[in-house]
Amino acid sequence: MDTKRSHFSGRIGFVLATAGSAVGLGNIWRFPYLAAQYGGGIFLFVYLILVVTFGFALALGEAALGRKTGLSAIGAFRKLNKKYAFIGYIGALVPIIILPYYSVIGGWVMKYLTVFATGQTTLAANDTFFSTFIAQTAEPIFWLGMFILITTLVVFLGVEKGIEKVSKILMPLLVVLTVGIAVYSVTLPGSWDGFLYYVTPDFSRFSLKTVVGAMGQLFYSMSIAMGIMITYGSYMRKEDDLEKSISQIEFFDTGIAFFSGMMIIPAVFAFSGGDASSINAGPGLMFMTLPKVFASMPFGSIIGALFFLLVLFAALTSSISLMETVVSIFCDKFKWSRKVGTIVVFLFTLIIALPSSLGFGIWSAIQPLNMSFLDFFDFISNSILMPIAALLTCLFIGYIIKPKAIVDEITQSSEFKRKNLFIVMIKYIAPIFILIILISSILGTLGIFTI
Repeated sequence: MDTKRSHFSGRIGFVLATAGSAVGLGNIWRFPYLAAQYGGGIFLFVYLILVVTFGFALALGEAALGRKTGLSAIGAFRKLNKKYAFIGYIGALVPIIILPYYSVIGGWVMKYLTVFATGQTTLAANDTFFSTFIAQTAEPIFWLGMFILITTLVVFLGVEKGIEKVSKILMPLLVVLTVGIAVYSVTLPGSWDGFLYYVTPDFSRFSLKTVVGAMGQLFYSMSIAMGIMITYGSYMRKEDDLEKSISQIEFFDTGIAFFSGMMIIPAVFAFSGGDASSINAGPGLMFMTLPKVFASMPFGSIIGALFFLLVLFAALTSSISLMETVVSIFCDKFKWSRKVGTIVVFLFTLIIALPSSLGFGIWSAIQPLNMSFLDFFDFISNSILMPIAALLTCLFIGYIIKPKAIVDEITQSSEFKRKNLFIVMIKYIAPIFILIILISSILGTLGIFTI
């Protein structure tokens, strides 16, 4: 089984595919919101520190587990210690839950891309356009199906011919679009104050919420505890420099997050007259606030179309990694071929995505935990399962197989320059951080502590 496993053609393929996984909707709609709400430059400063410490240790540990075993999440933990295979099952649930509702949002992005590309900017900026669209039955499901189909076709082609090749095209385009729109954004009248707010650390605005918000964002942004890093690590060749690869993934992911903030914060500042609180979170930012901003801009239809094309690229690179992870888990578990696994996952995703789509329309009366289906699945995966899986992974590496097992894997291909940092983070600091994230996420949902 291991000898037939697919591989990336080299380190660049791994870096671009994994960076594509990390760069997703969270970078574009969550990072700018958190940066705006929690101090601008000071949030950015804290986030960068956490990237090279907390994020580095978790991402490297998971990728090394995958490369060491040559298996996806469930198989990796079982191979190293059968007693702890349950950690792999918890991690495997995350992409299985996320992929369907993420595809619903991907369908929304495709809809908005067509709206702006056909010059319907004023229509998209209407207060009721978004809520009316998602409350429909047929059209959101059509776009959902299109998004899943594109994702499936890439995964169907395999690791090197599909995922790697598409990542090598989409990632450079995504970078060019992000930087281009960000530069345009800071040239808008009234945007400069927003840019200064975003990049200038004001230490008087530092708070516990700033740190927790930055930790949570990094946790989700880096594709940690989703089984993705383990799966992509299992496709990596033993001779490729693993530490350097993770550093480059951090650079890509952080760069896109930075330029996403530079795209959105100055533009909304200009639109709102300098009100940071007008930058709301999640779908509201992307599908309600930004269309109004684009409608007020010169060349708004063109900029809006380019923006949603960028968002589509980011959504696709993430959905591809999510689907690939699920396909890999099923194929490893049931010894299926890639073709069979991909078709099964396609059908499964389409069916499971229906409640998240219909939950804003004909099924809106059904509210698990007083949430829409989409918000409920997001809460279970992001706020509960991911922190638990990450915490257990840290304890597994730190105290069961010991950090030496990971160090030995990494030093097969290169010197491990940040070895001491990795050991301290994975054994002592990261578990505490993750517990804080888990507790704050639950309290936030209960309305006791808000991020």
